Amino acid sequence: MSIGLVIVLSACTGGQAPPETPRPVLVVQPGDGAQAAVSAYAGEVRARQESPLSFRVGGNLVRRLVDAGQAVKQGQVLAELDPGDQALQAQAAQAQLAAAEADLVRARGDRDRFATLVEQQMVSRSAYDAQLAAYRAAEGQARAARAQAAVAGNQADYTHLRAPRNGVIASRQAEAGQVVAAGQTIYTLAADGGREVAISLPESRFREFRIGQPVQIELWSAPGQYLPGTIREISPAADAQTRTYAARVELQGDAAGAVELGQSARVYVAGQGEAAALSIPLSAVQRAQDGKTALWVVDPASGEVALRPVELGRYGETRVPVLSGVTPHDWVVAGGGHLLREGQKVKPVDRENRPVEPPAAKQPLAGKSP
Repeated sequence: MSIGLVIVLSACTGGQAPPETPRPVLVVQPGDGAQAAVSAYAGEVRARQESPLSFRVGGNLVRRLVDAGQAVKQGQVLAELDPGDQALQAQAAQAQLAAAEADLVRARGDRDRFATLVEQQMVSRSAYDAQLAAYRAAEGQARAARAQAAVAGNQADYTHLRAPRNGVIASRQAEAGQVVAAGQTIYTLAADGGREVAISLPESRFREFRIGQPVQIELWSAPGQYLPGTIREISPAADAQTRTYAARVELQGDAAGAVELGQSARVYVAGQGEAAALSIPLSAVQRAQDGKTALWVVDPASGEVALRPVELGRYGETRVPVLSGVTPHDWVVAGGGHLLREGQKVKPVDRENRPVEPPAAKQPLAGKSP
């Protein structure tokens, strides 16, 4: 019975396979080419002036008076070293100065007495010259002692680390009780004033950037809000490891007050190369058998796809400009193109998975365009 039924069914269908179900594909229309000409670079908000603070003398760190994130004023004491050794050196220098001053007073008196005696011809001229030389030596010793005392006093004052300007303590690298060396960083001070975004520029596009070039800055914490800025500084040499060029983007006007140190940001830079009227998502780009770039385009009459060769511009972060090969009214497959074949029937849908009107109707695509 079953074999006979199969034979009957085969005879009815004429031996033909059932028609293929159209494959759903995500389609878009080419958008504004200016979107693809903008490059984005990740960065971090930094102070324009960042100063590592350190003691000018070494010693035991006995007090740490501020912490990271704290605002400080110019001249404020931030940390202190044990002043014992420096205080003793200052006392020794003062004692040496007192002795030198006493020798100078004695030498001055001897000089004056011998000057009177030589006028009265009671001593020889050579004896007077000897006293004059002794006075000048004592005077030099006194000057040296004053300088030594001043240096010792400065050394004692160097045990107090003071803020050179108003700002915020960005980081702390030492703790109380630690023995630190002269010049070892204790704090990093982010000075009040300008705020910038530090970014890295790729070596391949280094010559497209210039000082003063306008950019747009978007904070990760405030998506969709763009702050104006300009490129203030570009390093003339690439980093030896990353092969990128460090750059600083200055926030303009009131934008500097809208950011906080350490925030993550994106810097958008408009391309300086050739402009294109149209652009497509990177996911739409395919490779033809000859290795050239192509796009799957839906035929408005049959609903079938055809691989159309195109000429593309410089690739952006998410889109690429189309220089030739498509029109603004074409429907391009933006997802699932690697599963298609030439002439295959498809069911166009948008990003909300809703069916798209036939392209011949020239109606705009429902939903958002990527």
